[in-house]
Amino acid sequence: MTDKSIIVENLTYNYGTLVAVDHISFEMGTGEILGFLGPNGAGKTTTVKMLTGQLLPQDGRAILLGKDIARETQAARKHIGVCFEQTNLYEQMTALDNLQLFAELFGVKEFDGYALLKRVGLEGRERDKVSNYSKGMKQRLMVARSLVNRPEIIFMDEPTAGLDPVSSEAIGNIILEERDRGATIFLTTHDMWEADKLCHRVAFVEQGKIAAIDTPRNLKQLYGKRSLIAEVMSGAGLEKREISMDTPDTARSVEKLFEKEKVVTIHSEEATLEDIFIKVTGRRLTE
Repeated sequence: MTDKSIIVENLTYNYGTLVAVDHISFEMGTGEILGFLGPNGAGKTTTVKMLTGQLLPQDGRAILLGKDIARETQAARKHIGVCFEQTNLYEQMTALDNLQLFAELFGVKEFDGYALLKRVGLEGRERDKVSNYSKGMKQRLMVARSLVNRPEIIFMDEPTAGLDPVSSEAIGNIILEERDRGATIFLTTHDMWEADKLCHRVAFVEQGKIAAIDTPRNLKQLYGKRSLIAEVMSGAGLEKREISMDTPDTARSVEKLFEKEKVVTIHSEEATLEDIFIKVTGRRLTE
């Protein structure tokens, strides 16, 4: 991932006196998945809108595949796909017709809508009107639409929000398949587990600023703590004991635990991304 698909420099956007995105800078390598994590109002969607040419930055710039998105919008858009949080499909058209329309807009020749709909789990429902689709099916169709032009960069804004586990997993698998194809994926999500599983790096966004950006593992090591959690038998039943794994006395503490207590279970535990987000920003992701 030596080539840079996205370069963002001091990107800024205000809604009146409200600073939505406050001079953020970051880069993304080709084939990287970056999780953009923050609570509602943190500036995630506004950032996506600027990166996809829907809003013009009020300061700074964003370079996608070597093109300034604000100045070369149409040239850049040919190579990107977008899956919005809110569905904006043509409800009275079939799923197949929705995809075919976008294929024509992008000038995609020899387009196989059936294959793409099969890939997102909508096989057999291709000619159903979208108005008859469930929320999960519509979201899968949104994902399919974002892939019509085989984009080099894909923006996914909360693609699994409110979906059942089966639909969420299906979309997650597609994201990984696109990564394997070489696509760069910018993912906003509230789901820390999803981000931990899918993303090479994550950025914590709070009040329009990037509070931290790194790999999930590095963030856990930098801000988190590792522990051994043991259940021991006592007169009152099972009780928990916690031993830090990051001190020079860890080995001796474990030895003493087994000498003095009747240990029933023991397992390691590390900080979650949710824990790290709270430590870095001082608030929960879902507030």
